[in-house]
Amino acid sequence: MTAALFFPRILFLEGQTRDVILSERAYGRERRIGLLLTRHLTPLCCKVLDKTGPKGKLVPMTGPEPLHDRALANLQYIRSAMERAGSFTAVPGWGMVAVGATALVAAWVAHRTVGEASWLRVWLAEGVLAFALGSGALLHKARRGGDPVLSGPGRRFGLSFLPALLVGALLTLALQRHADPAAATGTIPGMWLLCYGTGVVTGGAFSVRVVPLMGLGFMALGALALFAPAAWRDALMAAGFGGLHIAFGAIIARRYGG
Repeated sequence: MTAALFFPRILFLEGQTRDVILSERAYGRERRIGLLLTRHLTPLCCKVLDKTGPKGKLVPMTGPEPLHDRALANLQYIRSAMERAGSFTAVPGWGMVAVGATALVAAWVAHRTVGEASWLRVWLAEGVLAFALGSGALLHKARRGGDPVLSGPGRRFGLSFLPALLVGALLTLALQRHADPAAATGTIPGMWLLCYGTGVVTGGAFSVRVVPLMGLGFMALGALALFAPAAWRDALMAAGFGGLHIAFGAIIARRYGG
């Protein structure tokens, strides 16, 4: 009799316990959802409410940047990064300015010399000095910027630039040995400008964009010097090795960090 009286009550208590457990689970699930929404929506509300004007008025948020504009910006960044990675950026701007200044002095000294041999010695000394100044400035800028000289773009730049200088040096020796001194010194300015400009154009293909333009300027002056009167030789050498070096060196120093 007692068991019959308590059995329905036990069933009733079990049903209430199950309902309480289920309700607590539902409440916990709703609480987690509420916390998740609060976590994500609160920063957005703060951003909107924090944007106040000078008089405490709310300032509306600007619209998101269009996807097309963001894609173009990303492409431009990737393209510039690839160009920097594949370019030799250690071409020394201030070193070129120094080389141009010494070339102007050499042109003035060579114009006042007497005899073809003296004229050639002045410009040969200037060539050695310019190579030393340019090489030292290039190594200094490469070391400062972390650009390798003997590998990667630096190696390609050197292999493209130096052969033209070697050709110019060999042709100079050949002209001095087999040609008349007057004819040799009349041909050397145009030959040097052309060889140097060719090396700058080919080496500049692995450097910044302004370098090949400078090489084309040297080649144009060299072509003019080949057919110009002999009296113009020092002026053309000064315009090329002096003026172009100073002008483009200043551009490189300003745009590409020295």
